[in-house]
Amino acid sequence: MTFSEFNSKKTNKLIHEKSPYLLQHAYNPVNWYPWGSEAFEKAGKEDKPIFLSIGYSTCHWCHVMEQESFEDAEVAKLMNEVFVSIKVDREERPDIDNLYITVCQAMTGRGGWPLTIIMTPDKKPFFAATYIPKHGRFGSTGLLKIIPAINDYWKNKREDVRDSANKVLQAIQATSTPSKGEELGTVTLAMAYTQLLKKFDKKDGGFSDAPKFPTPHIILFLLRYWKRTGSDQALYMVEKTLQSMRLGGIFDQLGFGFHRYSTDYFWLLPHFEKMLYDQALLAIAYTEAYQATKKREYESTAREIFTYVLRDMTDPMGGFYSAEDADSKDEKGTMIEGKFYVWTEEELKKIMDSAEVDLITKVFNIKNGGNFLDQATQKRTGENILHLKKPPLDLASDLKISEVELKKFIENIRLKLFNHREKRFHPRKDDKILTDWNGLMIAALSIAARVFDNQNYLKAAQKAVDFIFNRMLRSDGRLLHRYRDGEAAVLANVDDYAFLIWALLELYETTFETRYLQKSIELQTELMDHFWDKIEGGFYFTADDAEVLLVRKKEVYDGAIPSGNSVAMLNLLRLGKVTGNSDYEKKAARIGQVFANEVNRIPAGFTMLLVSLEFAMGPSYQIVIAGNSQAEDTKLMIQKIREQFLPNKVMILNPTDQPSPEIIRIANFIENQKTINNKDTAYICINNSCKNPVTNVNNMLKALEVN
Repeated sequence: MTFSEFNSKKTNKLIHEKSPYLLQHAYNPVNWYPWGSEAFEKAGKEDKPIFLSIGYSTCHWCHVMEQESFEDAEVAKLMNEVFVSIKVDREERPDIDNLYITVCQAMTGRGGWPLTIIMTPDKKPFFAATYIPKHGRFGSTGLLKIIPAINDYWKNKREDVRDSANKVLQAIQATSTPSKGEELGTVTLAMAYTQLLKKFDKKDGGFSDAPKFPTPHIILFLLRYWKRTGSDQALYMVEKTLQSMRLGGIFDQLGFGFHRYSTDYFWLLPHFEKMLYDQALLAIAYTEAYQATKKREYESTAREIFTYVLRDMTDPMGGFYSAEDADSKDEKGTMIEGKFYVWTEEELKKIMDSAEVDLITKVFNIKNGGNFLDQATQKRTGENILHLKKPPLDLASDLKISEVELKKFIENIRLKLFNHREKRFHPRKDDKILTDWNGLMIAALSIAARVFDNQNYLKAAQKAVDFIFNRMLRSDGRLLHRYRDGEAAVLANVDDYAFLIWALLELYETTFETRYLQKSIELQTELMDHFWDKIEGGFYFTADDAEVLLVRKKEVYDGAIPSGNSVAMLNLLRLGKVTGNSDYEKKAARIGQVFANEVNRIPAGFTMLLVSLEFAMGPSYQIVIAGNSQAEDTKLMIQKIREQFLPNKVMILNPTDQPSPEIIRIANFIENQKTINNKDTAYICINNSCKNPVTNVNNMLKALEVN
């Protein structure tokens, strides 16, 4: 019996929430509660364990578990009898998710979503799993058997429950505070490079077998490693990976933007959800690759990502939405993963003429029986994922037409199919606005705005920052994590601060508006006050006045998103260079020391932290341009610097036409760095060693030691 047959109108406690994920479950027959005191007090009073289910709105298997079990009257009846059930949106409450995903990994050796935790009313876990089917299959036990077994365990073996829960807690506590180790250095960088080289897929790019994730911070690290060492192989790994992803089905060839990951090793069949953070980090990776190589294909891909985000993922007020679902409806209303994105040969023939069909078949690899295998049945579905097997230049040669002609054809077909696709049922959009993910997108837009000289990107970044500071602050001025439907809530975590500070630093270097720099310093002070471990060093994930969970964790592993500590370390190094305040750099060094043991074991798992280490080790550049901000000579100096791939730099403008007491107050060392002989002047320091000031572009580039 399905929920719709059971009772289509009854709601549970989630109906009053803002999270799209929680609201999706508000009509389940399971008596869901949001995370909060009401649920825990009820569990204690009724002596019931907690069934904690954590997921997110664009998680395919979360939808499967809901349809199979949480909408099922039989399962719901059993859950309501045995448990107090709590639903958590992992994107809204990453603090809860970080804790219990660690629990799951410790107890089972793996983790993922949907995440299922059974715990005592005082939040101590004693059972963990990910997706659980209603009925057991392929050796796994189903919910209908697990729930009675847990109920028996809870009622008749309570001492064993407590003992198990306490052991889990002790294990998590033991791993929550890292131990200091040897200093990080060039050996660490070389080890990370060697590990990535061993994992590199020479045929298709990327750094794993299936499933294959983009992991753009690996790209950022390898670009810097190439810059440091001149390693052609490091640059090859970058380019092969970026090119393969752009050609593959993981990239939406019609509407642009990247899907979450590829289920195969050759980037064809994606998990079709689209996440804001992937767009932001990949846009940065492609933008930096363009800077490093000057290849227009990377610029084009970055611009395509922004086209998607500004068209489909931007709130009218300026913030950026979180994600788009993998699933969408077919003509019958059935939710099917990837339905929005795939095409049958028959569909294409109805839309285009025979000549177009012939060419699109060759260009986008269309097959009559479909061009991918269904994962469950290993049979072709009759549907096609549009993808390219070769770059346009090679394709044009095969087809005996010019590259210009081919690109024109591809664009015409893209628009034709895109407009047709717009008539389909669209995937659901998770329209909550998260400070941390918005910070990443603001950083990406700010970098691209100056590299590509694009004012639209800058305006979008500025509007998003204004949105956060106008709508996502608590009454006392503290930063909040989530905004949706007119409500901002959930005290900000370390990622919110670190990523937003990153964004503000990039905005300053793009605009030279001191207010962004000032705000980044204010947020950094707030971060130090509420998150810094004053004994060991490093940043906790949650603030000192946030909700108390079982343990207060420090995160450093760079997973799908870089860790807050990794980005905070880079922020501190940059702020140290900008302000001349060495305390910032000392704090950055402490972060490296705190996590050194962990990082030195498997450096390739901490590539964003190694990006920070690259900056710390140098060469790093401190550049001050003194001159009239409106003068062509000043603009030319700034432009030439922006054309270079100089990732380890800070740049400050000391405007002589509009003297800025604010920038002098923040960076008082620039007070005497003025124009020489009324000529725009560049003051350059490399690794804290300053060169003679220069007054023309060629000498400036020589001083920067660039070609």
